[in-house]
Amino acid sequence: MEFGICFKGFVEADRARYLVRMAEVAGFKYCWFYDSHILWREPYPAIAMCMEHTKEMRFGPLVTNPDVRDWSLAASLFGSLAKQSGGRFDVAVGRGDSSRRVMGGKPASLERVAEFVSKVKGMVRGDEVSYDGNPNPVKFPWAVGYEMPSWIGAYGPMALKCAGEHADGVVLQIAEPGLCKWFADQCKEAAAAVGKDPEKFRVMAAAPAYLGSAEACFEATKWFPAMVGNHVADIVEKYGKDTDLVPHSLTSYVENRRGYDYSKHGQSDNPYLDFITPEVVSSFCVLGQASDHIQKIHALEDAGVTQFNIYLDSGDEENIIATYGREIIPEFQAERSTSSEAIAA
Repeated sequence: MEFGICFKGFVEADRARYLVRMAEVAGFKYCWFYDSHILWREPYPAIAMCMEHTKEMRFGPLVTNPDVRDWSLAASLFGSLAKQSGGRFDVAVGRGDSSRRVMGGKPASLERVAEFVSKVKGMVRGDEVSYDGNPNPVKFPWAVGYEMPSWIGAYGPMALKCAGEHADGVVLQIAEPGLCKWFADQCKEAAAAVGKDPEKFRVMAAAPAYLGSAEACFEATKWFPAMVGNHVADIVEKYGKDTDLVPHSLTSYVENRRGYDYSKHGQSDNPYLDFITPEVVSSFCVLGQASDHIQKIHALEDAGVTQFNIYLDSGDEENIIATYGREIIPEFQAERSTSSEAIAA
């Protein structure tokens, strides 16, 4: 199991530098930044800054989309960050939910997401690439052959299939083990169907983690199921709520949802939180004492999750990082060491 942290774009520069240094020492391997250019500041200057203050930590957007930057510009940006960091950059792509809708636009199609991943990876690698009907192909003379790892954010069956076929991993904004297994299995089946090794497919569970009492955890993280509910509502609209294509455990909690304010995307002061219950928060997040976190992350690992990525914006960030470094991450490092020793013997 790998561990990551994720920031929204309003983290101040001094604090971001401090927290990524702390997280790397604690054993976190990834740092991700929200990419929604109107709601939060542009993430890539912060990524470049944090790369200079870490040695091994990997970085990327969570998630970018095909419709806010020219594709050659995006590829040049990603390839430049990969080169200057010594190959520590991944790209995670979605349809552009908040980034597009806050401007009154529509998210990109899955076909466009898949093409964006393929074309941008090709440009970063140094291939000659044509896209969007431009008359001249693009080829970066400075590219060094970097194979940029790719992730696609998904919930619904078609998006999960797209991730399995076209990316190296899937981003799941949820930490409910049963649902994560349902998601992961579909991605792996799709990967296998196109000749990829499903055992190499990576699965990220991205969700808040919080330490403390049930009441404190609920108040700190109740914003998260509302953000997930925004995506789930799209799935219900597309597939219906009573269908074998989507688990009832995912769709049932949005039945009383009244709406969503994109200007408050992923924030605790979103006005549409009244449908969120403590049971849903507990299911979707990783909460409680350190032992509770260890138990749930074990369940996520058993479900096929390969990275637990903490949305580090619910408060108490230093304590969360320190507790993970001191009590939680070592539990999984010890297991990996034991497994390696058994294989060697």
